Amino acid sequence: MRAVVLHEFGPAENLTYETLPDPLAGPGQVRIAVRAAGVHYVETVMRRGDASDMAPPLPELPSVFGGEVAGVVDAVGPGVDPAWLGRAVVTPRSEPGGYAELTVADLAQLHEVPDGLGFESAVAMVVTGSTTMGLLDVAQLTSSDVVLVTSAAGGIGRLVVQYARGVGAVVIGAAGGADKVEAVWELGADLAVDYNQPGWADTVRERLDGRQVTVVIDGVGGEKSAAAFGLIGEGGRYVVIGWSSQEGFEPDAGVVEERGITVTNALMQLIARPEDGPDHERRALEAAAKGELVPAVQTFPLPEAARAHAAMERRQTTGKVVLVP
Repeated sequence: MRAVVLHEFGPAENLTYETLPDPLAGPGQVRIAVRAAGVHYVETVMRRGDASDMAPPLPELPSVFGGEVAGVVDAVGPGVDPAWLGRAVVTPRSEPGGYAELTVADLAQLHEVPDGLGFESAVAMVVTGSTTMGLLDVAQLTSSDVVLVTSAAGGIGRLVVQYARGVGAVVIGAAGGADKVEAVWELGADLAVDYNQPGWADTVRERLDGRQVTVVIDGVGGEKSAAAFGLIGEGGRYVVIGWSSQEGFEPDAGVVEERGITVTNALMQLIARPEDGPDHERRALEAAAKGELVPAVQTFPLPEAARAHAAMERRQTTGKVVLVP
């Protein structure tokens, strides 16, 4: 099979497209002919070899990155019902990795792709979508909320904007650059702002005309998070769902207490409860199949995984990045 392999930590061009032996399905496993493979920003951090408390442990090299894939079962391991052959499936975890034409997954980790849902959308929802479902369980948005979503044009951010609109909340989406801001407007946000522009938080205050932000759902970190936090009204909620900038932000404890703000690291809560994952995955796939949540997908050919990584690092992608063999 053909796969993307990292032999040495470093820049995106260290990802090379080469031939590897076909993987074999073991007991309780199936082999999947990959039709779509998800890419995460954290994989660019790992590829560089950056060790961080905010990133998973670095892999042993050589390594095939990626985990979630969607495709068609083309072989089954010992003890697995042959009826799985030919089924369209999606999984959040595969080995040796998702950046490949073939990969292997445990039967217990599989979901059948719902009718009407394409492979690219399925792979976008099985991790990014399921993470979003878990974060929203924590955030508990209602129709009375005024919600500010940072990184609103990203894979998770787009789904949060759609969900918040669906429950009737007022939604403000903050993203970087004119194209991404336009994408947030198209999602139906009540206000979309470019947080790369000075004074964006003042623009939000002016447009709210006295209303207070009740919830910030923050996936960016750094100065942008500080500005977003400053918009929260008395008794509001600050919900952390990531740190795409790789810059930390810690709310001032005195301000939190004085204004009665609830601070929740929703991402850490999800990591602490992996047993909830399968239910979140199922719900995310069902929501996409029904059209309740529509993931945005930007595809790259599998041989161009290096270009996909470079584009993500330059913040030039929108939505979920997916590799297509």
